[in-house]
Amino acid sequence: MGSIMPSMTYAQVGEHRHDFSIGFMGGYTMNKMDFVPKIKQSMKGSPMVGFASRYVCEKYFTTICAVELELQYNNLGWKEVIEDGSDNTYKRDWYFIEMPILMQMGWGRERKGLKFLFEAGPQVGLYLSGKEHRGGAEWNTSNRPNGVVYQYGKDPDRKFDYGIAAGLGLEFSSPVGHFLLQGRYYYGLSDMFDNSKRGDFGRSANQTVLVKMTYLFDIIRTKGDNIK
Repeated sequence: MGSIMPSMTYAQVGEHRHDFSIGFMGGYTMNKMDFVPKIKQSMKGSPMVGFASRYVCEKYFTTICAVELELQYNNLGWKEVIEDGSDNTYKRDWYFIEMPILMQMGWGRERKGLKFLFEAGPQVGLYLSGKEHRGGAEWNTSNRPNGVVYQYGKDPDRKFDYGIAAGLGLEFSSPVGHFLLQGRYYYGLSDMFDNSKRGDFGRSANQTVLVKMTYLFDIIRTKGDNIK
């Protein structure tokens, strides 16, 4: 009896998996900056591309647990809504390399069929370069709301970005690989401009919505006739 109980307890903990997949992804990013003082903006859209890898480590009851690591090239920045009576327009491109490291939980079919996904974890990014786009017959900043003009012509004071990402998705698995449709939100915790007493902004962080497609193919698969 004593030998049976430990084995039953172990069986209930989870079924180990050793599935490793790699692939590529593409999608569309919508970004704005959380500025203090506030700058009125609309969402700035841009395509993104990248690579993805995933390690599935365990099935715990009906939950399939995995770790997903991605490397993506993204164009963030912001697009201002200027309402000062002028015809000025302004958009800033900020090019980043980003690396999300996400814990992923799935419910559904592992090998053939549909699975629902939830994922969350930290994300870091490195600023590479930027570009300003100014429009209007005559560029005039004298009537900007609250007199906030510090952002014009100013490169970021910090090039390292970090925050938290979370999202939902659907995955269809087939003999030729895994096809994922994912939606994700990134909340930046770091400020790109100086937020000290000498700085111009109290906060200047990325806020990103991302929709993407990912294709993964298996490099290592756990063997077992009971895996469906």
